Amino acid sequence: MFDPNMDEVERIKQLKKERNAIILAHNYQRGDVQDIADFVGDSFGLSQKAVDSGAEVIVFCGVDFMAESAAVLNPEKTVLMPELSAQCPMAAMITVESLRHEKEKYPGATVVCYVNTPASVKAESDICCTSANAVKVVNALPEDEIIFVPDRNLALYVAAHTDKKIIPWNGYCPTHHLILPGDILLEKEEHPDAEILVHPECRPDVIALADQVLSTAGMLKYARQSSSKEFIIGTEVGLLHRLNKENPDKTFIPATSYAVCPNMKMNTLGSIIRALERNEHVIKIPEDVRVKAKLALDRMLDVGRGD
Repeated sequence: MFDPNMDEVERIKQLKKERNAIILAHNYQRGDVQDIADFVGDSFGLSQKAVDSGAEVIVFCGVDFMAESAAVLNPEKTVLMPELSAQCPMAAMITVESLRHEKEKYPGATVVCYVNTPASVKAESDICCTSANAVKVVNALPEDEIIFVPDRNLALYVAAHTDKKIIPWNGYCPTHHLILPGDILLEKEEHPDAEILVHPECRPDVIALADQVLSTAGMLKYARQSSSKEFIIGTEVGLLHRLNKENPDKTFIPATSYAVCPNMKMNTLGSIIRALERNEHVIKIPEDVRVKAKLALDRMLDVGRGD
């Protein structure tokens, strides 16, 4: 029975038990949302965690394409998205129709689709990739011409690490794109001993300044293992919550405090409670789309797991 005096954290724990639910939170979520989650990670890794869990209900605290990926991989489970307005701007920069038009222009090309896309676009692609394994996936393909969607910055990063012809789609992450070389240089001047870690969704001129170019999972692993004590972090600021939590003896400086994804920050403890109480909002993928999207994801896993 619900106690009106119960605080939000206790209520979430109660609801999770009642509904046999798990909470997945992306690395860019608010700190209190990360703290209440059963698993915190990147989008694809979280969806895989859901597959291995015995939970009947998955509450995905992230953005739209992430909940869709969980639904693609867990068709027998209920996937809830607390805030339907938490949409990914980059994922919205490509549609099935526009991808089909691009494929007509390059009939011999293979379509490599970043996981940050709608399920319908994954279903129209040949293979998926993550930010961590994009180079490996592209180099493993037999074809020499690659349509890479939707992130042009990640496409350009891949192009610098392959002999294949990369045809980039003109999409981008607005949050990563606003990190500028000047931001990095200013922080490096203030913290000369700091290592610079940036995400491959950043601009090429920012990537050129980095000591390491890493996915969020890659940054977390590198920071744990590095002997350095200071790091300049070129990604969405939500990752610093976990970096600080896991490495209390190290200092993490955001490349810019403006690197905030407002859509990632929409999920709150209150919206998680509403999702579990009201069964909001159930994410369903049409079966024909789900099967094709899963095939593109499975092909990626055959090449090598993305972290």
